[in-house]
Amino acid sequence: MLSLWSKNSIAYLLWPLSLLYYSFIFLRRKLYHYHIKTSIRFPVPIIIIGNITVGGSGKTPLLIEIAQFLQAKGWRPGIISRGYGGKANYYPARVHAKSNPREVGDEPLLIVRHTACPTIVDPQRSRGVNALLDNTRCNIILSDDGLQHLALGRDIEIIVIDSQRRFGNGFYLPAGPLREPISRLKTVDFIVSKGKAYPNGFEMVLIPKHFYQLIQPENKKNVDYFYGKKLHAVAGIGNPEQFFSSLRSLDLNISEHPFPDHHFFKPSDFDYGKESIILMTEKDAVKCEAFADARLWCVQVKAQLEKTFYNALLNRIISVNDNAKSSVNSS
Repeated sequence: MLSLWSKNSIAYLLWPLSLLYYSFIFLRRKLYHYHIKTSIRFPVPIIIIGNITVGGSGKTPLLIEIAQFLQAKGWRPGIISRGYGGKANYYPARVHAKSNPREVGDEPLLIVRHTACPTIVDPQRSRGVNALLDNTRCNIILSDDGLQHLALGRDIEIIVIDSQRRFGNGFYLPAGPLREPISRLKTVDFIVSKGKAYPNGFEMVLIPKHFYQLIQPENKKNVDYFYGKKLHAVAGIGNPEQFFSSLRSLDLNISEHPFPDHHFFKPSDFDYGKESIILMTEKDAVKCEAFADARLWCVQVKAQLEKTFYNALLNRIISVNDNAKSSVNSS
């Protein structure tokens, strides 16, 4: 199958549709720019963590890292997400550690388990923010994706880039991976690049912490436990090769099994033999807990950024918060 990240025959055939897509997003942004359509503003800082391309770029690990950083600084973050891949019976839906990923999505569930932050999924993100402000004590909101959800007002925008794939063939959807023009990078507050830093941006590295057995999470192993073993690596994420290459960089001998992003696994997907060892991401693992057996192992990773990013982000948040208080006092 030809990749739409490269300039190939399929990409050129779809190129006229990408022009229609670009015309749509251009018109929509102008409607908001001239206040024909309005964004909803809120009394607490709103931080958007998104990207301008489809596929995995490391948004979720970054959001988790930022949420934990803010908690350590005394903030009370709340999280909103569209809950992609899930279908709840009602919205807004509160996410808990035992929520069903088929209802709330895999990423929000993973975020809650790592941060314990109050988290809401809702396709109407502004409604989700109102639910957080009405029912929790959060004083800052992080949005998992939503850069293109212009109805939601925002104070800080963070774009995440995959330094290897970057912007693919440079075409817009569906001929390429772009959701917005590359020039959008000039308008955001922070650019975070997974891998080599983008100009005027910050570098993020995903560090494998340890491996744990899905049916017994307290059973943790270092990478040397898996040396010399025949391993099967499965990935239902936006960029499976990212996961596979990270395992190969650890000198692990793996057979690769890519699946579509947000794939809901079933036991038959792992028909690799009773004695096999199967490695997966945490995002995939939350969807396999109901039928997990001793073969399934999860790789836990942590986002690591340079100190200057945290300092710059905190200063920007404080500035936004102070300005908001000044506006309230003067009104």
